[in-house]
Amino acid sequence: MPNSNITDVFFDLDHTLWDFDKNSALAFERVFQKHEIDLPVKDFLKEYEPINLIYWKKYREETVTKEQLRRGRLTETFDFFNIQFPLETIDILATCYIEELPIDNHLFDDAIEILEYLSKKYNLHIITNGFEEVQYLKLKNSDIKKYFFSITTSEEVGLKKPNPVIFETALIKASTVPQKSIMIGDSFEADIVGAENVGMHTLFFNFRNEIVADTYFSVTKLSEIKKYL
Repeated sequence: MPNSNITDVFFDLDHTLWDFDKNSALAFERVFQKHEIDLPVKDFLKEYEPINLIYWKKYREETVTKEQLRRGRLTETFDFFNIQFPLETIDILATCYIEELPIDNHLFDDAIEILEYLSKKYNLHIITNGFEEVQYLKLKNSDIKKYFFSITTSEEVGLKKPNPVIFETALIKASTVPQKSIMIGDSFEADIVGAENVGMHTLFFNFRNEIVADTYFSVTKLSEIKKYL
């Protein structure tokens, strides 16, 4: 990786810096308590998390809407436990979850350390597919917004990673070019392939230990980014 040429580092947010799974579990604890749902959150999450990933893939591919994602991931999970709620209740639960999500703001290990380190050498940016109304709250409440020169969301652009337009928009906002930029993220499809397709350098945050071609640079811990930048 020709790191001497890089001036701008772009991060994904959820599952890369912001510990989505931990924060999501805490949010669901409060949602279930507030709405008196008699189901262990641990059991719910075991089924919900893979369903949620499938819905996010569909959302990236624009085969489901934001509303369908929010409703479908809950409805399908409750269906697994033979629990049926009217659509009105599902919408209330979905809204409550979104409101609770940015309250806890656990970051991945070494997130602050690596942002401090990188911010002294590079311009830092965010590119995220997450819902705009909560992404800014996550950045603010976790006290990491101050590290980023620009933030680009899929809702702002109207397209989602890996669509090249969201990366091109982010590059324009950052006043930089692909050859001097690197994308760091946990989704191989959305972050790595998407950035690669517009000519950016890439670094895969492979904390799930997925099998990928050894032609790609990857790390399993944020602290390992120092090996490359």
